[in-house]
Amino acid sequence: MSGSAASRVLGAKLDSIPFSPYHVMIICVLGLVGFVDGYDLVMTGSLLLLAKEPLHLTPTDIRFLAVASTSMICVGGFAASAISDHFSRKTIMLIGVAATTFFTLLVPFVQTADQLLVVRLLTGFGGGFAVSAPFPIAAELMPAKHRRTFGAVYEVSLAGAFTVLPLVSSLLSGSPNSFRWMALPGGLALLVVPAMIYFLIPESPRWHLRRGEVDTAVDLVNRMIRRAGGRVTALTVASLGDRTEAAREELPPYRALFARGQWRWTAVGISSYLFASCAFFLTSVLLPKALVDQGNAVAISLGVASVAFAASVPGKAFTGFIMEIIGRRWTITYALVGSLPGLALMMMAHEAPGYERTLMLIGAAITGFTVLSAATASRVYLSEQFPTALRGRGHTFGEASGRVFSAVLVPFLMAPFTASPTIFFGSMAILVAIGAFIPLFLGRETVGQLELVTETAPELA
Repeated sequence: MSGSAASRVLGAKLDSIPFSPYHVMIICVLGLVGFVDGYDLVMTGSLLLLAKEPLHLTPTDIRFLAVASTSMICVGGFAASAISDHFSRKTIMLIGVAATTFFTLLVPFVQTADQLLVVRLLTGFGGGFAVSAPFPIAAELMPAKHRRTFGAVYEVSLAGAFTVLPLVSSLLSGSPNSFRWMALPGGLALLVVPAMIYFLIPESPRWHLRRGEVDTAVDLVNRMIRRAGGRVTALTVASLGDRTEAAREELPPYRALFARGQWRWTAVGISSYLFASCAFFLTSVLLPKALVDQGNAVAISLGVASVAFAASVPGKAFTGFIMEIIGRRWTITYALVGSLPGLALMMMAHEAPGYERTLMLIGAAITGFTVLSAATASRVYLSEQFPTALRGRGHTFGEASGRVFSAVLVPFLMAPFTASPTIFFGSMAILVAIGAFIPLFLGRETVGQLELVTETAPELA
């Protein structure tokens, strides 16, 4: 039996394990990772407000701090993608989580703006390892139809961090040490979360089989079967065929991401993530500024942004629910197309005197429930575009590439035009409309066993 045939046998066995409290535990730990990563990496906005006076931040300091962690997440993502697949999925995640929590723990000790900038740069670099790592892990450990469950829980955890952080910041504001106290919980996670990952998250049997470590892969599968209640028969080495065949397979080079038969799926996966994340980063980075520039009060502007992110919590859960029913591609299309009415309301709100605030809040709620919730599907879909030998590098490279455009380039280009609702919201609508149809017309449906989607069916290439 060839290595790919053995991987289909092992994958089918993993997918046959009934969903159990053991899977729930894995999802909860990965969700906690998402919450901690979200808290540590998106505190930049709060730091700019709370640390401005204590550290005497200049406009130049603020400008660099605003993009420090986001830019380095991209750099760290490319670094992580270069070594992923060579090292286990869990190792990459441990490196990322340990780095982000450790450097966040240093924030309470900084004394100057330069020190804070260095700490945030290092935190972002570690975040490049951490933010993408849970998706290859979940794709390879979750039964096929429950990857959506992980996607929903993980994204809701992120949304929870985005909601809790401003609340914590507001409660602590007024004290000269408020930014130090705000960072402390995210840093102290260093004492808990890496240990939980190490002891509670199993290694990927698919990854070990790909390396020719057949006995280890079989042991990991059978350990999962036992911890999930032992409701299916154990996997045997004999069922995988001649182990020497699997051992002969070498890890493909990095350029295989763009090789014939794979480059299309790499491009589709990146595009599906990129266009949805443009709306997210424009909302998180520029929406409050845009609304103020368009003549709204600061409180109203922050309130509209809060409504958008609050609406994304049930939106992410709903997206996770339907993505197994109508498929990944149609779910992404729904999430992006469904945001167009909300963006139109926000763009035209100023044309209805007396109803501006109501229309803006309704538009923000629609946008939050739809496109800001698309990552539940788009990040799972990205991870499903790659075979096991490329999944770690492919997913991390895909997110890093998407962020260069959506988190750095697009906000940078849009910043001078935030005062125009037509340009700001109209540009978001155009990007969303383009992204809505890329997976539908150019992609393939990935619901089902990973090996059947990514390692067979050469006619799809």
